[in-house]
Amino acid sequence: MKKKKILKWLLGIIVVIFIALSAASVYFFNVAVVPGKKSFLSKDKQYPKTSIVYQNKAWYKRVKKSNWKMTSASGNYRLDANYISAHSNKTVVILHGYMNNKDRMGEYAAMFHQLGYNVLLPDARAHGQSQGKYIGYGYPERYDVRKWIKLLLKKTGQKQEVAIYGLSMGAATAMMTTGIKLPSQVKAVIEDCGYSGVKDEIEYEAGNLYHLPAFPRFPLVEMLSLINRVKVGYFMGDASSVVALSHNKLPVFFIHGNKDTFVPTRMVYANYAATKGPKELWFTKGAKHAESFEKYPKLYKEKVKAFLNKYMK
Repeated sequence: MKKKKILKWLLGIIVVIFIALSAASVYFFNVAVVPGKKSFLSKDKQYPKTSIVYQNKAWYKRVKKSNWKMTSASGNYRLDANYISAHSNKTVVILHGYMNNKDRMGEYAAMFHQLGYNVLLPDARAHGQSQGKYIGYGYPERYDVRKWIKLLLKKTGQKQEVAIYGLSMGAATAMMTTGIKLPSQVKAVIEDCGYSGVKDEIEYEAGNLYHLPAFPRFPLVEMLSLINRVKVGYFMGDASSVVALSHNKLPVFFIHGNKDTFVPTRMVYANYAATKGPKELWFTKGAKHAESFEKYPKLYKEKVKAFLNKYMK
């Protein structure tokens, strides 16, 4: 009799824990994957008018842009991008970060334009002016990036040489894109503070932002991943920059702030080790997440220029 009571008591505890984890995983799915305002993201910084970041952003606002549209690779969303011509045979595709958009990447667009590159700035699914129900963290978007490149070549000619640049989630998107077959015109990739994988980043933030211990963090992330598979179409563990880079032979320039606590600096080591092509790594001293250009704008530009000059005509 006592054994039955103990079993019922244990079963009840298990059911309560399962319900609690299920509710929590739904909550965290909405926080992490459904677009909207995120309390954990820092507000836009204000820069002095004398700063290169301010000047570059001001240039982007006034420069002539062409607006491009296409349907997503999956065919169910209308995607939006801006194109800025430098009358060049070289183009950089610029990929923004989580809950960001193309118009907030003006400082990078200006930098590449100053270096003589046309720039194409897409809004990722569920960001900016692009349609989308969920944030894909770069995994479904990698096929959109390839489609944007094919559209670029169709519009500007097959003789274009293309580089892909990404920041934060855009950096992870760029790295994941290297794992699929790309047009031969793609010559190089630059990633700044990208994560090693979606599951890695979600597990890290569960501890970093919410201070969850190993339990319930592990089962919670697994349940979140299952919801993501049903809603978005993939398990979070499948979306790995490391796995994608293990199939890559393109040159990659890795940039990461050594004070990054949002995408921890340690993640760049796995990414760097995985890629099979030429590679360079630059740690920016004292830079937090996505602060490398802000802290070292002139050196950043010089290093990017030197890297691209090795692989683009």
